[in-house]
Amino acid sequence: MSKALWRLIPLLSATSRVQMALDTWLFEQHYQGLSPPVLRFYTWSVPAISLGYHQRHWPSTWKQLSWQGGPVELVRRPTGGRAVLHQGDLTYAVIASGLPGNRLQAYQTICEFLIQGWRSLGVELHYGQAKRNYIQNSNCFATATGADLLLADGSKLIGSAQLWRGSTVLQHGSMQLNPDPQLWTQVFGSSPEGTLGQQPIAEAQVIQSLISSANHCFDAQLQVQPLSSSEWQVVAAKASAMDQLF
Repeated sequence: MSKALWRLIPLLSATSRVQMALDTWLFEQHYQGLSPPVLRFYTWSVPAISLGYHQRHWPSTWKQLSWQGGPVELVRRPTGGRAVLHQGDLTYAVIASGLPGNRLQAYQTICEFLIQGWRSLGVELHYGQAKRNYIQNSNCFATATGADLLLADGSKLIGSAQLWRGSTVLQHGSMQLNPDPQLWTQVFGSSPEGTLGQQPIAEAQVIQSLISSANHCFDAQLQVQPLSSSEWQVVAAKASAMDQLF
C-alpha cells in the first residue's frame, strides 16, 4: 500500500499574524478537501505572545511590551490554551483528518512524532498532567496538561493546542529551544522552564529529526512544497484583516 501524500512546507520566518493566518488558511483548505495533510515548521520574525482562542484575560502591560528596541506582538491563535511567548522557540503545525480515537488520543497520535524525533536527539519526553490552576494561569508553559510534553525534570519543553472541525484537526505547538530569560521574566515574572540547558540543539537538527519521525509515525510521503505567489496573496489578506484584533 502506498503512503499518504503530505505537504511539507519549508521553514518559514514571518510575523505572528502571517503565521496564524497561514495555519488557519491551511486548515480550511484541508477541511474543504482542497489540499493534502500538512506538516510545517516556523519561527517568529518579531517576538510575539499568542493568546488562546478563548483566552479573555491577560495583563494589560502586554500591549506595551518591547524587546531589543522593537515591539512584542500580540496575536490570537485559532486554537485553545493559554498564552505562549514566541522568541527563541520553534513552532510546528500538523493538519490532518481522520485520526483514530477521541481528541486526547489524537493529541497523542500526533505527539508521537515529537517524542520519537526528540528521542533520536537524546531527549526523552513524557506527557504532563493538568493541575487545578491551569485555566487561571495566563502562561501556557507554567502548567502542563496531558497534551503537553515534559522533560525528565518535569518542566515543559513543548506546549500544543488544537482546532477541530469535523474530523479535521490543526495541532500546533511551541518548542522552547533558546528563550531569552530577560524577556520571559518581563512577560511572565519568572524564569523560563523547559529549556535544553547550556547546549541547546540546533534548530536545523531538530527539524530534520522531526521530519524523519513524521515520515514513520504518519506513514507519510512528505513532499516539499513552498507557498505559491497566489497562496501568499490569500494569506497576506487574511493576516491584514487580523490587524484589527487589538
